[in-house]
Amino acid sequence: MKRTILHCDCNSFFASVETVLNPSYRGVPMAVCGSQEDRHGIVLAKNEEAKRYGIQTAETVFSAKKKCPSLVIASPHHEEYVKFSQKLNEIYGEYTDLVEPFGIDESWLDVTASRRIFGTGEQIAESIRRRVKEELGVTVSIGVSFNKVFAKLGSDYKKPDAITVISEDNFRQIVYPLPASDLLFVGKKTAEELAKIGIRTIGDLASTSRDMLRHKLGKMGDMLYNYSNGLDDSPVGVDEAREVKSISNGYTFKHDLVTREDCRIGIDYLCEEIGSKLRRKSLKCNTVALTIKDAGLKSIQRQRPLENASDISKEIANLAFRILCEEWTDTLPIRMLTVSVSGLVDSKNTFTQLDLFSDNESPPRDKDKKREETVDTIRMKFGSSSISSAAFYDTDIGISSKKK
Repeated sequence: MKRTILHCDCNSFFASVETVLNPSYRGVPMAVCGSQEDRHGIVLAKNEEAKRYGIQTAETVFSAKKKCPSLVIASPHHEEYVKFSQKLNEIYGEYTDLVEPFGIDESWLDVTASRRIFGTGEQIAESIRRRVKEELGVTVSIGVSFNKVFAKLGSDYKKPDAITVISEDNFRQIVYPLPASDLLFVGKKTAEELAKIGIRTIGDLASTSRDMLRHKLGKMGDMLYNYSNGLDDSPVGVDEAREVKSISNGYTFKHDLVTREDCRIGIDYLCEEIGSKLRRKSLKCNTVALTIKDAGLKSIQRQRPLENASDISKEIANLAFRILCEEWTDTLPIRMLTVSVSGLVDSKNTFTQLDLFSDNESPPRDKDKKREETVDTIRMKFGSSSISSAAFYDTDIGISSKKK
């Protein structure tokens, strides 16, 4: 049986939830923004009215107010967003038990077997769209397709409150004219690499030979060839390793970072928690990404693969710091850093390439891991603040207070 996959993506989710909680926001330009006192005064989400003024996610409140002086500012209520997300997935669960969340406001649904009960994929999508709007007061855009990648493209294709069907018959007409950057996992860097060889649309990508893409992008090239040609057969569902797609940790510092030493301390601080989370979940990561935001809120994100899958904070931090040194100029102060790890795999299913020429009985990475696991044990027994690096206290960048 051919698969029918839905991708449900809520429109302006945070702003929509705030409007349900406070109907006075309806019909006026409104943005959900972080605390200006804590240097998080940026736009987290905006409604359709605010979008018409050109207000962008992640720009400062000051900048947004210049574009729209009448902009209404709402404080975020993250606990409410979680509640609404749970209610959304409860509705989805009435149509299929194959539901895979992809963030707080997006989910894939495999409704192949549900068609006997609820009708075609488009009919199921329409039923879900109507119920979400009536029961929760928020809107959702839904893509209907024969695989996950095209279903996600469909949910992005027409917004808000819309349904787009991308079938085996029409996907070339709908998908191929879209920019290559619209395809899942094609980030800015990958899009730039593709543009260098003349690939600007998904259609260009689909018509490029697999060998050429593999030569240019390695394993990623194989994946993008399959995705652009509709060859994605990845299942909808969750298991322990798939339930978490990535783990990230970010921080806006008390003052802008201007020295490599402060940057290294900040990265070590972020990676310490990431490593601990990986070990608690019995996962390892294969890829490390670093997002750097400067004082003007311009940001870049770069990623690198690890030599071996790892859950060791020190290894993750070493790679993140190397990315910073290679990609960031010393003259630009840094306001915020975020470290993310992805390519998560079960720890039991990984191995390490051994160094046959080393005389060490215990490789350095084993010692690092044992040390970090010992710290985990102490914190579990005596509390998270019971042990910490002295470097975190001997700094004024604002992280020491988080350890108390």
